[in-house]
Amino acid sequence: MAINYIAVVIATLAGFGLGAVWYMVLGLAWMRALGKTEAELKKEDGAGKVLPFIIALVALFVMAWMLAGLMGHLGQVSVRGGVLAGFFVWVGFVITTMGVNHAFSGAKPMLTLIDGGHWLAVLLVMGAVIGAFGV
Repeated sequence: MAINYIAVVIATLAGFGLGAVWYMVLGLAWMRALGKTEAELKKEDGAGKVLPFIIALVALFVMAWMLAGLMGHLGQVSVRGGVLAGFFVWVGFVITTMGVNHAFSGAKPMLTLIDGGHWLAVLLVMGAVIGAFGV
């Protein structure tokens, strides 16, 4: 099974762009749910500001790559198949682990909703992009 790496890169960038828009729109609510102020977040030094974005890009690439591999193995490399695969990955692995981690860390339910919604949207978009490009 061959993976279309152009689709993986585009899905990665689409997920990153979606995250930028998501947190620009929900940034204030996210900070409240996190229990931080804008001033606290701005205290980070140069590397501390850039590193999370690098980690996010690498993680998004791995997610897109694995989703493409999963879709290929399932034989469902289509927009519909990608959206369904993204949804089931989110339900089965992402929101479940996030819910456990947030529950034990004492995170506010709103943080789980905001972050969980972000990852659902990312996986749906990635699946659609990978499916649209095919193998």
